[in-house]
Amino acid sequence: MPGLSKSKYTSFRKCPKCLWLGAYKPEEQVIDPSTQARFDAGTNVGDLAKGLFGSYTDVTTLTDDGHLDIKAMLVRTQQSLNDGTDNICEAAFSHNGCYCAVDILHKCGDGYAIYEVKSSTDADKEVYAQDVAYQKWVLTQCGVNVTGTYLVCINNQYVRQGALDIHQLFSINDIADAVAVEYPQVAAHCKAAVAVLGNPDEPDITIGEYCHKPYDCGFMDYCMHMAGIPQDQPTVFDLYRMNFPKQIEHWKNGIMTFSDIVNQHIRLSDIQQMQVACTLDNIDHIDRDGLRDFLNTLRYPIYHLDFETMQPVIPIYDGTKPYQQIPFQYSLHIEHADGTLEHREFLGNGVDDPRRALAEQLCLDIPSDACVTAYNKGFECGRIKELAEAFPDLSAHLMCISDHIIDLLTPFQKGYCYYPAMGGGFSIKAVLPALFPDDPSLDYHNLQGSVHNGGEAMDIYPRIATMPPVEQAAARESLLRYCELDTYAMVKVLGKLRELAV
Repeated sequence: MPGLSKSKYTSFRKCPKCLWLGAYKPEEQVIDPSTQARFDAGTNVGDLAKGLFGSYTDVTTLTDDGHLDIKAMLVRTQQSLNDGTDNICEAAFSHNGCYCAVDILHKCGDGYAIYEVKSSTDADKEVYAQDVAYQKWVLTQCGVNVTGTYLVCINNQYVRQGALDIHQLFSINDIADAVAVEYPQVAAHCKAAVAVLGNPDEPDITIGEYCHKPYDCGFMDYCMHMAGIPQDQPTVFDLYRMNFPKQIEHWKNGIMTFSDIVNQHIRLSDIQQMQVACTLDNIDHIDRDGLRDFLNTLRYPIYHLDFETMQPVIPIYDGTKPYQQIPFQYSLHIEHADGTLEHREFLGNGVDDPRRALAEQLCLDIPSDACVTAYNKGFECGRIKELAEAFPDLSAHLMCISDHIIDLLTPFQKGYCYYPAMGGGFSIKAVLPALFPDDPSLDYHNLQGSVHNGGEAMDIYPRIATMPPVEQAAARESLLRYCELDTYAMVKVLGKLRELAV
């Protein structure tokens, strides 16, 4: 099997060590659920795009154990070229150990054009031009006349109405100019990349801005450890809202720990100064006046609201766009002045568009003038505004709900309450265990079932409809209990703020 693929080439262009680690220490790579979801979405998008130019031949061939049979694909590709096939999908080529499979190879005049398919909506990313330039170089070395280079992306302005229209779903972008910039360097880069792959010694490359450009590297944790970044104490990399280039700059100047920051008199924001001081002195920071001012904005009954959403790359429902946030669930805890709680909830059936039913029930569950809290309210307000636009007859009520939402994140972002255990993070997942370190009922890891975070909820909901009944019931219960904990956590956090304000 060829040693250098197009994905390995772009890994090399990002960072030679990224390429080497992928070959020699793949177990060190961390692929988070959102990254895996993007990979899965890319596969589905690629399958759809194959029909952009009509009938096609897909040369994908698998071995008995389910791996790509590269040799067979090379043979089938050459046969298709000999036959003058108009559209060849996953067309395979190899030259001196450099291999690529072209998403769509489209016959154009006396040659073929390369169409690279991405699930992104961005046609300008540098990494895409690197990818396509590598493919053009391999094909040219194999004697193919490459007549054009194109990037097929998702058109985020497409609104589905009825049957999916792939010609509206995709946008085709001529990236010849960007490819032309990269192309003259491809041969040298290939030679260097092959050398990296052939060397058993780990490259002497440390962390830098390329760790997050043009995309996040899955080997970041490993390289941070190898760079000597302490794991048992906070560092500049834990500072609240300090950008990565600035963190790297401090680290290169020998400023790593919070003690280094103080000793070197590094300029920080007020929140960062509070974070450093509280951590070094192991003390909590409570601004009682600020907390009381915040609490005075609330009135009973208080409606604690949280949505769960999914973001289908390929729009599922009429009136929706690619990557649109689709709310399919909410939890609502209603807190009364006497301390009693009511819980209400909504969860779609997994088949029909859940938005109308969710919006109608939301209007029944929350009076238009209610005092509502959300954690990071911009998310909930954004979803409510979209629902109001989709259903004009419910718009007035929905927007009244949105206009009365108070953000429970505010007292933390303003520095009214900070515990060292928050680690510079103010999300509910950072705040809750810091305020309640010994309450297992508030630990998301203790939830029964398959849903413990928003990513898992987003992943499991679209699959509910195709599950066997027993599995479906378990998944629904898991979704309900997860979302319920989100709003119960808000009740508990607010109660703690009341205690601290006294």
